[in-house]
Amino acid sequence: MTRLRRRISLLFALTSAVGLIAMAVLAVRSDSGRWREQLDHTMDADSSWALGLLETDADGRLDTAVLADTMDVDCPPLTVLLVDGAAPGGLAVQHAPAKPCLVVSRDVVLEAGRAAVRAEEPRGFDRRTANGAPVRVFALPFYAAEAADDEGPQGVLVTTADASAPQDDHRRLVWLVTGGCAVLVLLSAGVGHALSGRAVRPALTALGQQEAFLADAAHDLRTPAAALRTLAETALRGETDGAEVHRRTLRLAEGMGRLVDGLLTRARLMSGTAVPDRRPLRLDQLVEAVAAEAGESTAGAHRIRVDAEETVVAADPDLLRRAVGNLLGNALTHGHAPGALADVLVTVTRDGTVTVEDAGPGLPPEVAGALFERFRSGSGSTGLGLSIASWVAHAHGGTLTAGSSEHGGARCVLRLPARED
Repeated sequence: MTRLRRRISLLFALTSAVGLIAMAVLAVRSDSGRWREQLDHTMDADSSWALGLLETDADGRLDTAVLADTMDVDCPPLTVLLVDGAAPGGLAVQHAPAKPCLVVSRDVVLEAGRAAVRAEEPRGFDRRTANGAPVRVFALPFYAAEAADDEGPQGVLVTTADASAPQDDHRRLVWLVTGGCAVLVLLSAGVGHALSGRAVRPALTALGQQEAFLADAAHDLRTPAAALRTLAETALRGETDGAEVHRRTLRLAEGMGRLVDGLLTRARLMSGTAVPDRRPLRLDQLVEAVAAEAGESTAGAHRIRVDAEETVVAADPDLLRRAVGNLLGNALTHGHAPGALADVLVTVTRDGTVTVEDAGPGLPPEVAGALFERFRSGSGSTGLGLSIASWVAHAHGGTLTAGSSEHGGARCVLRLPARED
């Protein structure tokens, strides 16, 4: 069970980790694209405004004088490239900032310009300055005023923006998301461990009940099985009359049948599979019927007195009959001195209480307190019946207690919720 609990906790943690990591990756990628889009949008606006300052002279050549006089092309650095097949790389520098605030290599500017010209649409790139600072390079192609539809770009404007602050913010977000995921995974592992404990607790309880039931069943069946084996060995040696062997075998078989029936009933009650079929019934009549059956089974060898008031309860007739029968049978078995007759008084009151008193040796205080916790059988024990009676009482919302009688014997009190009708 410990290994199963660990596996459940690990599976819960892994499942949570996969989900959290997937969400973290999406969040990081979304933020990474967002800050790049913001920089590109800003540089696109600046480049578009600068594009309007470019003029063409009478010979059709591009004039950047107005752009240089009107706009500070040093910050942000703005480079104008013209498409020139004779120039290296197909681009020639028409205008470049004299003292750019962000210094990038000429190759970076040309690379960005060529990419925008080939794509015939704006392009953005992550690059670094000469001193290693991160920058965003943006290239915007432009066309001649009277260019044909199939004619390519006339040139390209390349600008650069500082990306240190956005990247620092993005890096902090990555660390925050990573730390949050780690904390949540650990938290989910703890929650999974707690939930797995709650999930396997019923199984552990069931296993414990099963082990207790098997141990008690083996203990209770060991004595009659040993007696039956001894009886068979005696019969084989011819030391006992055959008719007596048969009678004793029959008694042992009947006792073992009752014991097995009681064990099965208790197991069903403990597992919750035996659900009481509650219905209104006369408790006094049921007790009188059980007492009459017990008197017949003992052939009048013991004295059973019933003092019952008319009482109605909501209970399962079969289970309640077994519980009352077990209480009465326990009193008849143990409620008298050796060789003496049992004198049992059964009282039923209107509040749904059944009291069974005998005139036997009584119960020591240390035994009465734990009488129904664990059943045992054998000489001087409480037997299986009281355990079943206790389970029946609790299944009906009642109680079963035991103590000493005023007459010196044992006194068992079964209390059930009574009905007024």
